Formats: sequence, C-alpha cells, structure tokens
Amino acid sequence: MKSRFLGSALTTAVLVGTALTGTVVGAGSASAASLPKDCSKAIVNVKAKETVNVRTSPKTTATAVGIWGKGRKGTLCNDGKAYKGGSYTACGKKSNLWYYGGEKKTGWVPKTCINW
Repeated sequence: MKSRFLGSALTTAVLVGTALTGTVVGAGSASAASLPKDCSKAIVNVKAKETVNVRTSPKTTATAVGIWGKGRKGTLCNDGKAYKGGSYTACGKKSNLWYYGGEKKTGWVPKTCINW
C-alpha cells in the first residue's frame, strides 16, 4: 500500500532542492548554464536554410541576441553536436534539437534551419 504522504514528501524535497540551488529543471531537459558552449571545436561555413533568431538559451521564449540570415555562412560550436531544448516548429519541421553557434552573434539556433 502506498503512503498518501509520498506525493507531499516528494514535492517538499523538490522545493527544498530548488531553494538550495535556485534552479528548476524540467524532466528531460537541461538548464542552459549546463549546456556546453565550446567554440574551440567548431564547424565553419555552415549555411542557414532560413533566417533564424540566435537566442540566449535553447527555447523559443529566450531573448534573441541576433539573427543568422538565410544562406549566410556561420559557425556551429561543440563539433556541430545538437542539444535538447524547448520544442519548436521551424523551417517546416518539428523538433526540440538546437545547435550553439551563429553568423555574427553566437547563441542557440533551431537545428531544423541549419544546413549541416
């Protein structure tokens, strides 16, 4: 028989953990601070399929810090590895995968809009 207090205990543990760390991370996602941003291993001359916003974190609600213009060459950091973030529909496809890179500004861009 399950205890009726188990849910309350788990909620309390999460709230205490949040108070101690100041971080809330949803299941299956990572905080932007924990995602690698290593541009020493970069793929260069990568083109954008469409003009996309370059964002501060891998989600569509994050602040845009620049744009990567359609057909313009840019750089993908982290050896071109994609990371899970917020879900989106862009360039005709749905996904939750993001690249870190850009044309003039560096940040998070939707994987579906980059030709690599």
